[in-house]
Amino acid sequence: MRINSYPSEKMCKFTTYSVITNLIMKEGKRQKQIGQLVQQELGNVFQHLSLSMINGALISISHVRMTPDLLEARVYISIFKGEDDEVVLEKIKEKHSAIKRELGNNLRHQLRRIPVLAFYLDDTLDYVFKMEEVFKKIDEDKQKG
Repeated sequence: MRINSYPSEKMCKFTTYSVITNLIMKEGKRQKQIGQLVQQELGNVFQHLSLSMINGALISISHVRMTPDLLEARVYISIFKGEDDEVVLEKIKEKHSAIKRELGNNLRHQLRRIPVLAFYLDDTLDYVFKMEEVFKKIDEDKQKG
């Protein structure tokens, strides 16, 4: 009688899925620490370079995620009361070299290599406002019905 030492196919799929999910979603302690440091210093850099307000839009850095090798920083930018978010993001990307230079000057004693910066729009506030509107509409429908 042969004993099957491999788990069932269903178990393999689940295990593989959970391992991949953990690798993608889980951020190590060092990644979080460096991400917070980069976020704090980028806030200072944006203030220094007068990038905290562009075209009447208030710009803030909502969070920074670091890749596991700490060579890339994904910077999520929140734009409040902006006319066109894409235009504001493009203006920030145009100043990429000045931002990285300033960040490098601030972090040169704490990091061996300054990470490559990739800027993304953070749309969580838009999502929150949209969900609030949906809940208000549901409440109004319940009161009518």
